[in-house]
Amino acid sequence: MDLTKDVKYIKGVGPNRVQLLNRLGIFTLEDLITYFPRTYEDRSKPKFIAECVDGEDALIEAYTTGRVQEIRLKGKTMYKLVIRDESGTATATWFNQSYLKNIFRMGEKYKFYGKINNHYGKITINSPVFESSEKSSNTGKIVPIYPLTYKLTQNTIRKIIENGLAEVEGNLPETLPDYLLKENNLLGINEAIKTIHFPQELKDFEIARKRLAFEELLSTQLALLQLKNNNIHSEDGIQYSKDVKMSDVINMLPFKLTKAQLKVLEEIDNDMESKKNMNRLLQGDVGSGKTVVAMVASYKAVKCGYQVAVMAPTAILATQHLESFKSLFDDLGIRCELLISAITKKKKQELLERLKNGEIDILIGTHAIIEDNVEFKNLGLVVTDEQHRFGVKQRTKIVEKGQNPDVLVMTATPIPRTLALILYGDLDISIIDELPPNRKKIETYSVTKGMEERVNNFIKQQINEGRQCYIVCPLVEESEEMDLKSVVELYEKYKTETFQEYKVEYIHGKMKPKEKDEIMERFKNGEINILISTTVIEVGVNVPNASIMVVEDAQRFGLAQLHQLRGRVGRGEYQSYCILKYKGSGENTRERMKVMCETNDGFVISEKDLELRGTGDFFGTKQHGIPEFKIANLFEDMPVLKQVQGISMKIIADDPKLEKENNRLLKELIKDKFTNRIEI
Repeated sequence: MDLTKDVKYIKGVGPNRVQLLNRLGIFTLEDLITYFPRTYEDRSKPKFIAECVDGEDALIEAYTTGRVQEIRLKGKTMYKLVIRDESGTATATWFNQSYLKNIFRMGEKYKFYGKINNHYGKITINSPVFESSEKSSNTGKIVPIYPLTYKLTQNTIRKIIENGLAEVEGNLPETLPDYLLKENNLLGINEAIKTIHFPQELKDFEIARKRLAFEELLSTQLALLQLKNNNIHSEDGIQYSKDVKMSDVINMLPFKLTKAQLKVLEEIDNDMESKKNMNRLLQGDVGSGKTVVAMVASYKAVKCGYQVAVMAPTAILATQHLESFKSLFDDLGIRCELLISAITKKKKQELLERLKNGEIDILIGTHAIIEDNVEFKNLGLVVTDEQHRFGVKQRTKIVEKGQNPDVLVMTATPIPRTLALILYGDLDISIIDELPPNRKKIETYSVTKGMEERVNNFIKQQINEGRQCYIVCPLVEESEEMDLKSVVELYEKYKTETFQEYKVEYIHGKMKPKEKDEIMERFKNGEINILISTTVIEVGVNVPNASIMVVEDAQRFGLAQLHQLRGRVGRGEYQSYCILKYKGSGENTRERMKVMCETNDGFVISEKDLELRGTGDFFGTKQHGIPEFKIANLFEDMPVLKQVQGISMKIIADDPKLEKENNRLLKELIKDKFTNRIEI
């Protein structure tokens, strides 16, 4: 049995369906059998018609009493069939499905599953799934419901997964050691995989799910603990001098630091003065002043005779950092330089020479810093900004340019602490949990389509007062071409109709970095009034004059993402606004919009996001080099996570490199899951 076998060779797939499966991330037999249901429908126990309750989904076994009737309505055709059992009669209805006229045989027994309408004792079952009474592939049992792409039906994927499971029937190699299965009362892998797809009883699926979530969380924790151990047990870090005081530079700042900033700096100072090398994650909401913390830490490193590397995800953000650093350090004789791909070859050559000779103290740049020809004389501190844009491997690569330098990772994505422990298990965590006193609250409103004209008038009023505006479109379609089309269409409409008297521009992910940077630069300089964009508005870009952010189709974004976007405004002295335009009236959508309007606290928002959306790819964990969770949900599985964290620590304390025979499977599991992702 080959789990890497291409899914196109599984019975029932064929050339057309393989593309649809690939879109769902299913490429191999293993991907197929680990494509888990998102929910289940209990179609196992039939009800009598007279027992059916309005609004419920129910299974009815009943006889047909006549033929299917065709009723033409405005633009639609309805098909009605009267059915009965010993308790009463009901009407099954479908729309636009003409083939039904010839399907049912009069007086025969069928199973129907669908939503019940019970109005004054008149019972209708809407668009039911049906089968003859002898046949039972889609009724008479608990049926898995999968997350799907269009053009692929539940029946089809169910059948394909069934065929995939038949190929592995009981032969999957066990992935967890026997002692863990016994101690934690877990199912074996074969039973767990079979049961998660086709449980006999609803409670069975919980038992299977626990086993699979346990494995996912355990392997992630073990991998990160090993990584942390490797950092601790590698040669000693740099021990910075106690004589260089951070307070010297703090007292020179033109503003007072918050209590939270000072607390974090104390933690960093202790790390820098200890033998252990620093591996610290600095979390802080948008605008909480992380850059200043990095500047103070850089001051200490330089004054102790070391160089500093500051890595930002984009050229425009790197340039912005350079401006901030130079404004503080130029007077202190600390030399800061910028390395981005746009600089000329000659300038780059000269810069690399000076860096190697130790004539540059702080080098700020993009991914260009990672390149092999970039050599430091004495690299002592590495600061990476917006970590989730880099991934663990790139962090490792820049660290290798020095002799075990200290590492400070900054992120403006507020992550609930429990989740941070998983994603950054190899780092110590510091949090800036207060904003500087002068930051104004960004007023947030959620509006539906009917308010469009008022929103547009408000934008015009703001621009007339000299402000600027961001308009963000979501990535809607499966293809980038369609996304591009939706941005361009909106741009055309706004430029030629709605906002024709203003300067409107757009940026999107397919543009060359240079083009994007040029447009952002023009926006920053006030040459553009309205900037329409997909979510590529770069993290951290500072345009103090932009006071209004409009998010189109806000229901398509996660809360953490909306909060990140909102942080693009409110960076100057003006009152700022965020307007969320949304469609749909679902409970979940309304709840999410309400959270955004009520709080500006990123940590509260990220907790809520986890609760409402599950982890999935919570904020680009794919880019962390940490595999995406297929089944674990960190909000629901908190008890399992806590259990697993304890177990992982015990295992690593006893067997740091997982070399004992009873941990052989764990070593293989981690290797299999994390190869080429995290260097362990």
